[in-house]
Amino acid sequence: MIVWGNEMTRNAIHSGRCLCNAVTFTLTEPPVATRACWCRDCQYLCSGNASLSVFFRKRALEIIGPTAEYVSQSSAGTPIRRRFCPTCGTPLFSESFAEAEYLVVRLGALDNREIGDPQSTIWTASAPSWACINHERPTFANQPEGP
Repeated sequence: MIVWGNEMTRNAIHSGRCLCNAVTFTLTEPPVATRACWCRDCQYLCSGNASLSVFFRKRALEIIGPTAEYVSQSSAGTPIRRRFCPTCGTPLFSESFAEAEYLVVRLGALDNREIGDPQSTIWTASAPSWACINHERPTFANQPEGP
């Protein structure tokens, strides 16, 4: 079990899991931000679509079960750690080495996906012509600062 926060599961505000239930997690704080990302890396991870990410402070996370990880260079040029279930492959979390305080939770892994309405869309320059982008909210051609 990995525990980054110091709160107990009974204080959970949000919860989630992988497809096979080998990994479950809780979050003890509300999200900091939500966004859709059209970078090419996210398109690989999301079957050609944008990734939908919910940002939390890392201290709010409690994980039960093993995760595997893959570290690579992000489209913005910084190292990023992506974690997933080693059994079913469900994408769960990612962490930018440049923003160590925050954790990205993949929206599909959360039990309550209603919290994931993207406040902004990033890497629109990499989006295909058919991409659904809400232009009534902030959009960024590449990587903005912070979550």
